[in-house]
Amino acid sequence: MTSSVSFFLLAALTLAPVAAQAQAQPAAAAEPYAGYRLGPDDSVQVLVYGQTEFNVTTKIKADGTIVMPLIGEVKAEGETNITLARLIANRLVAGGFLKDPLVNVEIGGYVSRTVNVAGNVAAPGIFSLDRPYHVLEILLKAGWVRGDGANYVYLRRAGQAEQRLEVEQLVRGPSGSDPMLMPGDTLFIPPAETFFIYGQINAPGIKTILPGMTVRQAIALAGGVTASGKADKVGLVRGSGKEIDADPSQKIQNGDVIIIKERMF
Repeated sequence: MTSSVSFFLLAALTLAPVAAQAQAQPAAAAEPYAGYRLGPDDSVQVLVYGQTEFNVTTKIKADGTIVMPLIGEVKAEGETNITLARLIANRLVAGGFLKDPLVNVEIGGYVSRTVNVAGNVAAPGIFSLDRPYHVLEILLKAGWVRGDGANYVYLRRAGQAEQRLEVEQLVRGPSGSDPMLMPGDTLFIPPAETFFIYGQINAPGIKTILPGMTVRQAIALAGGVTASGKADKVGLVRGSGKEIDADPSQKIQNGDVIIIKERMF
């Protein structure tokens, strides 16, 4: 009996550091980026060193092929520049044209893998995914969110529900809060949510709603009440509803109208 207990105790002591080490190991790294996958309308330049008759600058056709001198059609779609160069070299050898060709392929135009950026950004448009991009990186390429843009962005992806991403989370959030983009994705930045404030306030008008903004903060944003105003006498109209007395800690919603009442002397 003592022998059995000693065996299991020894096994536990031996395996404990192994288990702890396994728990301490980080998650397996994502598969390394293999390179841009070519597709129709991408343009490529093929260079066969020392054999200029084989050099070609061309666009990939709708069927995913390019045409090379002597060897004819070569399937380029789905290949990277490295794998396409290897494929062409193998075809040149197999056809008996060259013994040990040195082939290089450069991508001249990235067209087949793109994302769309629309809405309230400085430079909306179509952006090529010439390498892996996160949402934040593409927003930066698009000149960032304009001052009249919302503090969130919609990510639209075929076959999936629209995803709302907070801009602050993209910038300061934990790992994984900034998604990787896929070809065909669309980023849409809507106009900023706003409220209207008037009455006995120093800076009336339309204001942008900041995250978590309360009535009290909205009054401060609008410069505070005038000498004849009363900060604790505030009306609120929401939607098509009637005016109600606003609680200073109440959260502002898009389209709210805040009325600062006059002090009664």
